[in-house]
Amino acid sequence: MSILINCAALLAKPTGISVYAHNLLKNLPASEFEVAAPFPLTVAKTHLTPANLSAEFGAMGHLRRLIWTQRSLPHLYRQLQARLLFSPLPEAPLYQQIPFVVMVHDLIPLRFFARTSSAYLYNRYYVPAILHAAQHVVCNSVATARDITHLLGVPAHKITPIPLGYDAQHFRFLNLPRSRYFLVLGRMARYKNGRRILAAFAALPQRADYELWLVGPSDARYIPELRAIAIAHGIEAQVKFLDYVAPETLPQLINQAIALVFPSLWEGFGLPVLEAMGCGTPVITSNLASLPEVAGDAALLVDPYNVLEITAAMNAIATNTNLSQKLRLAGLERAKQFSWARTGMETWSVLRQFYAINL
Repeated sequence: MSILINCAALLAKPTGISVYAHNLLKNLPASEFEVAAPFPLTVAKTHLTPANLSAEFGAMGHLRRLIWTQRSLPHLYRQLQARLLFSPLPEAPLYQQIPFVVMVHDLIPLRFFARTSSAYLYNRYYVPAILHAAQHVVCNSVATARDITHLLGVPAHKITPIPLGYDAQHFRFLNLPRSRYFLVLGRMARYKNGRRILAAFAALPQRADYELWLVGPSDARYIPELRAIAIAHGIEAQVKFLDYVAPETLPQLINQAIALVFPSLWEGFGLPVLEAMGCGTPVITSNLASLPEVAGDAALLVDPYNVLEITAAMNAIATNTNLSQKLRLAGLERAKQFSWARTGMETWSVLRQFYAINL
């Protein structure tokens, strides 16, 4: 036994970190690691964790997971005679003399959440303790690496940015007719910029010709407010709120959109941008944080705080066939630079380095 990977936070319906973890595990050498997870995985030998440690169980799920990580994970690690622990999120046992490497996806709560929120407190106090104790930190973009250094004081030499990938067999160009909707993907937390997206759509010339589809987990903290904003703009009949969409139907949904509209105020990576480019769907995204790293020159980059810029980009793609075709081809070419195989290879290189140190 060499490396134990802690996937206690995995969701059965993968989003975010779970998408990363599932795809990463598929691209690591199965004979070299074992996994702690709440359900059996086909990619490696699995040691079952309690089933109630994930985000599906809300704040108590997170709390139970932190307690389990501190109290029970060390016993499993020593029982397996592992030599390194890896976690696909910044959680690990502290003060246990267990060497570990962790992944950081973003520090968004430090920028946009209330200072009394559990997410802010977790990122302000728990995460720095983990990162300073870690042997090494991997993250998903240069922008996230800068945040880890500037906001938490972790030395840059201790951090390796490794871009995420996407499934090119799944998210691919299907040559389907375009429908008349703009697509927004993801949980609509406030940093996703839903208020300005709605305002930008409402300002579109000939807006009656279009629809705006917001696809992501229904969240009572945000969706009622966005529905009220749509009503205030007089666009409620054209705005659709879709809940979680099964992975097998998502590529068709992306392929038939006029464009992906993703002007987030901040992202650690921005996986929907990559998946949309892989489908040949034009992308409108932010000129901030990691998003230019992902999109390159294959998307329209806008100031996410400027509603008029977002409107202009939406109108340009909807009305200019040449521009839409240019972005489709550029996106398909750009997406070729990213793969889960590359993510796995670069991550394994880091893990093997620190495994060797702990032999």
